[in-house]
Amino acid sequence: MADISSITKLREQTGAGILECKSALDDVKGDFEKALEIIKKKGIAKAAKKEQRATAEGRIGTYIHTNGKLGVMVELNCETDFVAKNEVFQQLLKDVCMQVAATKPVAVKREDIPGQIIEEQKKIFMEEVKGKPANIIEKIVAGKLDSFYKERCLLEQPFIKDNTQTINELLIANIAKIGENIKVNRFVRFEVGEC
Repeated sequence: MADISSITKLREQTGAGILECKSALDDVKGDFEKALEIIKKKGIAKAAKKEQRATAEGRIGTYIHTNGKLGVMVELNCETDFVAKNEVFQQLLKDVCMQVAATKPVAVKREDIPGQIIEEQKKIFMEEVKGKPANIIEKIVAGKLDSFYKERCLLEQPFIKDNTQTINELLIANIAKIGENIKVNRFVRFEVGEC
């Protein structure tokens, strides 16, 4: 039987309902980490079901660094204006703005990076592994390209406040919490002296 403090803690961390938290803890005989994993998987499943829903509402968030030399603007979309006004959604928007300011992504997701940039990166990586056997070169370049995506694509970056999850996982957790589809539509980052 799950105790109240574990149920409360699991609820705070996941945003899942009390009964869902209790059920997950009961299923794994009180093992908090396993229950957390169950709730996360259910959240991913819920998020996948909502993925195709239109996100025509949302908010634009901004961040200006204290020295006034760095600014970020992010458009975060959701399904309803009601959710866009929600405190959880607003916090997520602030977190995404801070992420963009801190990590300098070039695109929201892989598909958004222009093919020309990808080809340039491949050439750079090919030069770095010149002289290696041909069958290994392809694997090394693919690995380096994957690392490039994780560094430069917002959704694949580790979250600056909790590097155990990516921005995409943060979105999924918030979709499960809020109950609506949420998408980062676009962002822009300005820094004095950079073009």
